[in-house]
Amino acid sequence: MFIFNKPKTPTSIFTSFHSHLTSHPLITLFIFTIFLIQILILCSHSPSPAPELSSSSAVEKCPNGYIYVYNVPSMFNYDLLPTCKDLDPWHWQCGVATNAGYGTPASELSGIIPESLMPAWHRTNQFSSEIIFHNKLLKHNCRTMEPQSAASFYIPFYGGLAVGKYLFSDSTNESRDFHALELIKWVQSQPYWLKSNGLDHFIVLGRITWDFRRLTDPEQKWGSTFFNMPEMQNVKRLMIERAPSDYRDIGIPYPTGFHPRSDTDIQTWVKFVRTYNRTSLFTFVGAARDDIGDDIRGLLLRMCRDDSVSGTCKLVDCGVTLCANGSLEIMSSLLGSEFCLQPRGDSFTRRSVFDCMVAGSIPVLFWNRTMYDQYEWYLPKEPESYSVFIDHDDVSKGKKSIKSVLESYSREKVREMRERVIEIIPKIVYSEGEMNDAFEIAIDGVLRRFKEEKYQRLEEAELNMARN
Repeated sequence: MFIFNKPKTPTSIFTSFHSHLTSHPLITLFIFTIFLIQILILCSHSPSPAPELSSSSAVEKCPNGYIYVYNVPSMFNYDLLPTCKDLDPWHWQCGVATNAGYGTPASELSGIIPESLMPAWHRTNQFSSEIIFHNKLLKHNCRTMEPQSAASFYIPFYGGLAVGKYLFSDSTNESRDFHALELIKWVQSQPYWLKSNGLDHFIVLGRITWDFRRLTDPEQKWGSTFFNMPEMQNVKRLMIERAPSDYRDIGIPYPTGFHPRSDTDIQTWVKFVRTYNRTSLFTFVGAARDDIGDDIRGLLLRMCRDDSVSGTCKLVDCGVTLCANGSLEIMSSLLGSEFCLQPRGDSFTRRSVFDCMVAGSIPVLFWNRTMYDQYEWYLPKEPESYSVFIDHDDVSKGKKSIKSVLESYSREKVREMRERVIEIIPKIVYSEGEMNDAFEIAIDGVLRRFKEEKYQRLEEAELNMARN
């Protein structure tokens, strides 16, 4: 028969072990030393806990909150991208989608701009801002994948492309409104839209505001009624030309061909335009449009042609020269002139204003709405510090001579104004890197506006509660 010994209790085991160690002090020291070594090894290999992102760190990174980018159905953006490869000016949408909206390399500028900057220059379509913003927001450091933590919501709708293909064709109003109406249906199914009714939502559109404000008159056929739809009355709209009386419209610079990759690119370009040898007093880039009332482009073209004989004015007649998306002729004329004439285009604004300033030339404006009432986040408050204003009526009625006005500026004054223009350049370009460019200024501005409006609504709610 097997006899099982009674198991020792923990107390008896400890007593026996303690008695053994007491009688063998060297063994005790050896065991204690091994124990300490093991502790040190474990401590040295234990990973330190990952630092948690404190709320103060998050605020410092994105002080005005985070942006949630909706994943809208592709019919509202990617499916609208044209497949054509050329840059035919009569097919304005061609080239919009190339290189995340920046366009193909502007190889024709080789020889006139610094070779180190050639990779930063592209044939950028003037209507590509909705694509540029979408691609940059997808990589933005204040983008969040969690809508519950967002302070604002971006709707990546390529509305300019959606309506653009119907602007110059005999299409129905139903066709012009189709994508906008479908987008409204989709966004109304989103919980965070329903929560705020669009008060914290924004959109970026590549065309001017008037392309989305078709009147209700059945005879009116230009554009869509997107901005007139009741559901759009709370949404902020970033675009290249705003309606000055509409607080929801926010003007952003037209995309130019310069997309710096770093601060070094900016510094190199600024040095280049500051020291460029400008041999003409002023330049005019444009074409006559006699079918547009109150248009002075034909007058400026004739005047510049007369003054080109003496070298006073450099003329680029876009009725003869291909002017779409920038060209060697345009760049050469802007770099070579102290001032550039900027009448209104087919609408009040025109891309050429930004091409002009990027080239370090001083813009001469004839309508306040061409720039002063449009881009307040980007320009100094003193317009006379970086531009010249001559009322279009004074020009068309012969009351003022453009040449005489510009010749009245001293060399020192011109130098000072050019420095102000140069200071503006980093703010009006869309970079390919992480810089405080036109994109960052726009996003920071719209986030600040959302934050201010939220505080204002809270204050109003508290006041109403106090009254009740």
